[in-house]
Amino acid sequence: MPDPQHTNQRVLIIEDDVDIAQLADLHLRADGYDVRLAAEGRLGLEEFERGADLVLLDLGLPDMDGLEVCQVLRERDASLPILLMTARGEESDRVLGLELGADDYLTKPVGYRELVARVRAHLRRVSALAEAPLDPGVVRVDELEVDPRRRRATSRGRDLGLTAREFDLLLLFASNQGIVFTRGELLEEVWGAAYSGYEHTVNSHINRLRGKLAAGGAGKELIETVWGVGYRLQDEPS
Repeated sequence: MPDPQHTNQRVLIIEDDVDIAQLADLHLRADGYDVRLAAEGRLGLEEFERGADLVLLDLGLPDMDGLEVCQVLRERDASLPILLMTARGEESDRVLGLELGADDYLTKPVGYRELVARVRAHLRRVSALAEAPLDPGVVRVDELEVDPRRRRATSRGRDLGLTAREFDLLLLFASNQGIVFTRGELLEEVWGAAYSGYEHTVNSHINRLRGKLAAGGAGKELIETVWGVGYRLQDEPS
């Protein structure tokens, strides 16, 4: 029976394999989601302009590189959950996809129960953030400001343009300056317990966050690697 909580949530599937697209459509509709399909990257980008709360994106599209589609989607919406669907052996593409802003990935052949569970988890997180009480306190670290109310991070007054995951990571670090978090702890705090075992996703998001901090003048090494343990925000940033 469809979950009535999902009836207004829109999932866009950009996938040229008809069988995969239709099976994903079937399972997600059965769970109550409003599903739209696009068999090409350009059609997917056009469909996205009509509205989507989450995108399932195949990297092997016939008309344009799926990684390019991922990048365009992220540029258009910093907080949009993007889940990649990749074939086995495409490890480099998965990593690059995460670097370009994807939130997660599923390996083909896709397990549809897992697909639905991942979609639920990502959209539940987005809904929880939207409904959470606003914290007016701005966290400041040197010239870095992290504003939970506006979900905006700036360095020297310049917006860092963070995705939802990147913002949550930075807020966690900035609110616990000097505290070391293991990859597992970061995964549980930011992604949730359902993502146990996906620590490599943390690495990709940390690297991308560091790049944006560096571009904004906050310094690439503001987030330190504590070898053999995890990551922390510097106690005394320069």
